[in-house]
Amino acid sequence: MTESAPAKIGIVTVSDRASRGEYEDRGGPAVHEFLSNVLTSPWEALARIIPDEQPLIEQTLMELCDESGCCMVITTGGTGPAPLDVTPDATQAVCERAMPGFGELMRTVSLKAVPTAILSRQTAGIRGNALIVNLPGQPKAIGECLNAVFPAVPHCIDLIGGPKLSTDKRVLAAFRPHK
Repeated sequence: MTESAPAKIGIVTVSDRASRGEYEDRGGPAVHEFLSNVLTSPWEALARIIPDEQPLIEQTLMELCDESGCCMVITTGGTGPAPLDVTPDATQAVCERAMPGFGELMRTVSLKAVPTAILSRQTAGIRGNALIVNLPGQPKAIGECLNAVFPAVPHCIDLIGGPKLSTDKRVLAAFRPHK
């Protein structure tokens, strides 16, 4: 990847109803808006809206990481305890390494707003040179969770061999240790 090429970031909405057009996708646009407000380095969104089907979620994550070259894939939806909530299961199935601190921090932040945050199975992991992060489907929760974990994301992407992501320090300062 050349320095001038935009970083590719997958945004995957996992929702049966949104994928059938019965429900307006608000999660994917909330992720896109957050990234647009925070990132100052060039980036390109690869958006998908898919149903809650584990094989399809796995296939989509692998395609975005392996074929499309995304350095990060953010999913929204399917993180609860219901039988159809299989996004974390799909993520764990395709990742080589788990990043449990992401889920722990997101649940901690969400618990300040709603007691049902303990029901969330949000997780994150590494596949090749890509970070996959699972978020809840509610736009308010998406912003809260991304604000909590995103300061560590650019350094994580650095460590796994991805492109340098820069943030607007007035909006959200990325943490990179001094060398």
